[in-house]
Amino acid sequence: MKTQVAIIGAGPAGLLLGQLLHKAGIDNVIVERQSADYVLGRIRAGVLEQGMVELLREAGVSERMDREGLVHDGFELAFDGRQEYIDLKELTDGKTVMIYGQTEVTRDLMAAREASGARTFYAAGEVQPHDLKGDAPYVTFEQDGEQFRLDCDYIAGCDGFHGVSRQSIPREVLKEYERVYPFGWLGILADTPPVSDELIYANHERGFALCSMRSPTRTRYYVQVAAEEKVEDWSDERFWNELKSRLPEQTAAKLVTGPSIEKSIAPLRSFVVEPMHYGRLFLVGDAAHIVPPTGAKGLNLAASDVNTLYRILVKVYAEGRSELLEKYSEICLRRIWKAERFSWWMTSLLHRFPDTDAFSQRMQRTELDYYVGSLAGRKTIAENYVGLPYEAID
Repeated sequence: MKTQVAIIGAGPAGLLLGQLLHKAGIDNVIVERQSADYVLGRIRAGVLEQGMVELLREAGVSERMDREGLVHDGFELAFDGRQEYIDLKELTDGKTVMIYGQTEVTRDLMAAREASGARTFYAAGEVQPHDLKGDAPYVTFEQDGEQFRLDCDYIAGCDGFHGVSRQSIPREVLKEYERVYPFGWLGILADTPPVSDELIYANHERGFALCSMRSPTRTRYYVQVAAEEKVEDWSDERFWNELKSRLPEQTAAKLVTGPSIEKSIAPLRSFVVEPMHYGRLFLVGDAAHIVPPTGAKGLNLAASDVNTLYRILVKVYAEGRSELLEKYSEICLRRIWKAERFSWWMTSLLHRFPDTDAFSQRMQRTELDYYVGSLAGRKTIAENYVGLPYEAID
């Protein structure tokens, strides 16, 4: 079996890359180790940057997003009993974010791929890329007891942090940067109306809290918990009481509670690997980097990687610009490190760390007070939150 681009991983990054390449006339095959139902069952991010929204429109998969997604012009920072509004639209000359769940993005991309007739192998076992430094790389895998070999020009590793793609690169080639945070986010999904029309990020002496949503009738709430906490120790009642305690009184009084339909604890880490390419293999999304969710950058960074690789490959096939492939990692990493910085900054600013002393707490509050009290500070927050521009491929 032959194709031009083999894509390992059918999450939103792999599917979006496949959709864009297909529309550009570049043949591609996706190989995914999980079932389609498993991929759709993953509950993930829901805040889409302006750039990702435009990329989904370019890919021709935005109809439902544009109809059902919630455009947000800003968000609130709550601390010291205050609620400060960051007006994204005003501070960034009209840019906004879109609230549309990753599950829904994935569903739309799956539907588009099925309609296109492009090939996808789900529940594939023993996936392995080969001959990455040669001119004829290939991917082997098995499905339903049958062995497959997929010959290709290039391989896109879109298979996440624990996937085989990064692990296929010799360790001595890679440099890893990592910070593991001493806490996680306990999150619940509930069919209740949102407490606010837009997101609220709260810094409280008991820890961080976030009020988010997936739709006008479905909410996603989070509270910071210690890294060793177990989700089974948190009843719905305990969660709602803890969330209320961390919100400003006027907001807590409006909170509508209800039974959770999903509950989980997500650990927080920052991770980047350099370089993001090895021979004919290119790492995309979580295979190369992880950000704490505070800055809403994980899915959006994957989309910017997709944008870069897609535009490079179009120029390679249409114009013979193979030298651009060597620039992929450098271009991606410039944006990645800026997003890592913003996510680290938001995490440091809004969470309570176990070893934080009184001085550090006052500095944290003063940092918040300074940024929201300064037009330049608000603009800095806003331009990072809506997403820095994608770098042009020349």
